[in-house]
Amino acid sequence: MSEIDNKRIIIALDFPDAASTRNLLRVLDPAQCRVKIGKELFTRCGPSLVEEVIRNGFDLFLDLKFHDIPNTVGKAVAAAADLGVWMVNVHASGGRDMMMAARQAVANSQHKPLVIAVTVLTSMSQSDLADIGVNVSPQEHVKRLALLAQQCGMDGVVCSAAETEMLRAACGADYVLVTPGIRPVGDDANDQKRIVTPVDAVKAGSSYLVIGRPVTQAEKPGEKLDEIFRQLHGNFPNLC
Repeated sequence: MSEIDNKRIIIALDFPDAASTRNLLRVLDPAQCRVKIGKELFTRCGPSLVEEVIRNGFDLFLDLKFHDIPNTVGKAVAAAADLGVWMVNVHASGGRDMMMAARQAVANSQHKPLVIAVTVLTSMSQSDLADIGVNVSPQEHVKRLALLAQQCGMDGVVCSAAETEMLRAACGADYVLVTPGIRPVGDDANDQKRIVTPVDAVKAGSSYLVIGRPVTQAEKPGEKLDEIFRQLHGNFPNLC
């Protein structure tokens, strides 16, 4: 992938309250990025904050990683579609029937979000997988789950950018690859074990880059975001 637009950047709104979220959104332009709401913020503030963010013009990725029986997941994905979210995700490890239920839940929706699957969490190493009885490398398990997700009609997967090149070859050029664990050069890895820089992620073919703490915990979030944009523009002259 040689080009990327600013809307491929997804800012993770990993805050404990609505006030902190609103403070950050005031310095973000919805024409320049998308945003993500995860479990903590959704649990504390609920669907009303999701609807508020969307009303303010932001495309929203609802990152709740649904993993339950097929009927329950299908209804949850349909409810997310009713909220107007741009993207929603499920765990690929929930299996074929669960992912197909998620796909079918929005097949006839007036607003049809992207439905993607989580492969292996970026915080997990090979020893972590072994602890739960998965005795293959993270890369092999990611590929296995990504191919299953594709067979089930998922629009794409969440994966580490370190696995993007492998998944491009396995799943094709149009498959959506959403990559968390993005860290600009010089930033701390924190609890992410399989990370990559924004430039390397784009070179590898990532569709969307999820960036959280490097921006949200920066002293000046707007300036930090500008720094990331400059890194990308400097390496990709055709950057939109």
